[in-house]
Parts: sequence; C-alpha cells; structure tokens
Amino acid sequence: MSLPPVLLVVPHGLPQSLFAPESAVSVLLRVAVSVLPVFAFLLVLIFFDSFKLLPWRAVLQSLGIGVLAAGASLLLNQSAFRLFQPELAWYSRYVAPVLEESCKAAFVIYLIKSSRVGFLVDSAIYGFAVGSAFAGVENIYYLHALSDPNLLLWILRGFGTAIMHGGTTAIFAILAKNAADRRTARRLPFWSVALLTAMVIHSFFNHFFLPPLLSTLVLLLVLPAVMVVVFQRSENATREWLEIGFDTDQELLDLINSGGISTTKIGIYLQSLRQTFAGEIVADMLCLLRLRLELSLKAKGMLLMREAGFTPVLDRETQNAFVELQYLEKSIGKIGLLAIKPFVNTESRELWQLQILGKS
Repeated sequence: MSLPPVLLVVPHGLPQSLFAPESAVSVLLRVAVSVLPVFAFLLVLIFFDSFKLLPWRAVLQSLGIGVLAAGASLLLNQSAFRLFQPELAWYSRYVAPVLEESCKAAFVIYLIKSSRVGFLVDSAIYGFAVGSAFAGVENIYYLHALSDPNLLLWILRGFGTAIMHGGTTAIFAILAKNAADRRTARRLPFWSVALLTAMVIHSFFNHFFLPPLLSTLVLLLVLPAVMVVVFQRSENATREWLEIGFDTDQELLDLINSGGISTTKIGIYLQSLRQTFAGEIVADMLCLLRLRLELSLKAKGMLLMREAGFTPVLDRETQNAFVELQYLEKSIGKIGLLAIKPFVNTESRELWQLQILGKS
C-alpha cells in the first residue's frame, strides 16, 4: 500500500495517455477489473482443494485480516514517507515491499505457530486470501486517490499488481509451512527465509524491469503453475499421511484396549513415571493417549469423507470426548504433559487434525 504520490508513478512502457481525464467507463467497471480477478483466482484455489480443509469462516477471517493488514500498511507507509522523505522510486522498490509483506505475513505466521495449518494447500489458500483482501483494499484506495485514469491501468492492476500481492503471500505461506514441517530453521525463525523471498519478489515486481503488459502476462503464467505443483504435492502428502496414520494409530489403540500396551516401550515408560507421579495421574496419561488416538482416527475419517464429497457431522460423543480431553490435560498438568510428550504426538499436523475435528 504505497502513498498517493507513489500511485502516480507511471512504469516505463505504460503510455502517459492512460492518465487522460474522465472517460466514459463507469466506476463499477473500473472496480470490477481491478478487484475481481484476484478474488476469482482465490475461488479457483478453494474449488480445487479436494479435501476442503478450510471452512468458509476461516477464509472470510483471512480476508478480514487482509483488510486490516492493508490499513496498517497504509499508516506505516505514510509515517515512514513523512519521516524520511525518501526518493520515490527507491522507496517503492526497497521499503514498501518490506513493510507490506511483513503486514501480510504476520497472520500466516500466527496460524502456523498455533498449529492451525496442516498442509501446504491450506497455507497457500490462507496466504492468498490475506493477499487478495490486501490488494482489493489497495486498488479501491487507488481508485479514490487517482483522478479517473484509463481502464487499461486498472486491468493491469487487477491482473498484475493484485495477483502479485496474493501470490507473494501465498508463496510466503508455502515456504514458511514447509520450513516449519522440516524444522530446518533452527538458528533462524522458520518464517525468515520465506519472508525475505516474498519481499524480493515484490521488490522485483516494483522495479518494472519488464513492460507492464508482459510483466502481468508472466505473472499469470507462473503463479498458476506454482499453485498446481503445490496442490499436487499437498494432496499426495495428505493421502500418504492418512494411510500411514490410520495404520499406526489403529495398531496402538488396539494395544491399549487389549491391555497389551504394558509390554511395549510406551507401557514401560508409563510404568517408570510412577516413581515421579501419582498412580491416578499416570492412569490419566494413558487415558489421554487413548483419547487422542480415537480423535485422530475420527479426524482422518472425516477428511476422507470430505474428499469423497460428503459433509461429516460431529456427533455428541465426539464433542464430549473433547471435553474429557481438556479435563485430562488439566488433571495431568504442564509437567505431566511434558513427561508424556515423547510418545503423545504433538506435531503441528496432529494438533491441526484435532482442531479440524473440533471445529467441524
């Protein structure tokens, strides 16, 4: 979200005649071509998500966050521009991308850290939704700030700049989620390289190395290709995780229900905890493990139902299980939960599946 003076910068290759006085084109048409393309692309992403992992309320929440990010970005840009009064082109290339991408990325970082994102595909949709709303607010602001420019400018903004905003945030979300899953960023936060990548792409776009029409065309060719690859990888990973997860969860649950858990490494470990914790606390630990396995299996089953086109309903028994899960966690306490962390799976994807089940 750049300042009003920045808005008036005409990239090379864009005829100055585009900024002619009032034309016959209606305001509605200018709004449509500058805002609708990016939201249409978002709907396509949601449609192609065969698992339908994100409920509509989550998408709407992301759009609302994107609006707030656009407002925060405008205020930050205005303050920075007044304070430092930098050269216009330099600011739009090197400062605005840093501020804007940081504002857009903040919500995605929160989602990943709080285990609300399970796979690459839903991180991409979250990111693109935030960027879409950001771009929509920015273009509406530009429509108000500029005095009736030619329709071609708004076509370029709708299919170029707006898609860029959604694309950079989606790419950030994909890279950040991948880094968080792989845990490759031990010394640096998982989102650091991803955010730098988004900033560089944004800055490159603002340099106008290519003519506007060609730049927009390249963007429209590259971004869908990236999204197709991400969707394929994510869906393959989802199916693989479901197949492996069903087998391991069911096998462990059968051992608990049959009493055979005592002969396993987990059972021996639980017995050793009796030296530190009261017997009833250790019993609660076993109940917690059993309950999480049951909920995990139900969550995987609901995902398969969604892929098949069904809408699963959360029954009363499962709702009560979540109440019991919270009670057990409180009963065991933070120290106890740390003690059983080695065998109670608390990876982000496992926590995510429980949240998906709880919100269905």
